[in-house]
Amino acid sequence: MKKKLLLIVLFIPLLITAQTPNPEPVVQANLDAYNAHNIEAFMSYFSEDIAMYNFNDGKQTANGIEEVRAIYEPYFKASPELHSKILKRTVFDNKVIDHEYITGARGGDPFEIVLIYEVVKVKIVKMTVIRKR
Repeated sequence: MKKKLLLIVLFIPLLITAQTPNPEPVVQANLDAYNAHNIEAFMSYFSEDIAMYNFNDGKQTANGIEEVRAIYEPYFKASPELHSKILKRTVFDNKVIDHEYITGARGGDPFEIVLIYEVVKVKIVKMTVIRKR
């Protein structure tokens, strides 16, 4: 009886982990597609009902995958040298918080940004952007 109980106790954390996948590979794959300027791959990591927010004023900037595509497709086309470098990454529960250094955005000056991604299963469902004031 003790062996069965021990197996059950050891198995429960594995079951919970299996049901809650690590969000980091999803966000990393999304970033890799961003850096490759591959809009189709980039969009494939977002849920159909992705919501984007501006942290500074709390306003929603995009609602749904088509609105996100409408932002990023012209952005990629106008930014052939676009690249994001992660300065710091924190993974907390189903959130990934990236401090990024962006170069080549529309040919402008480099800038820093913080993105908070919320991942459910294997899709990004929410993205909050923090820009320096």
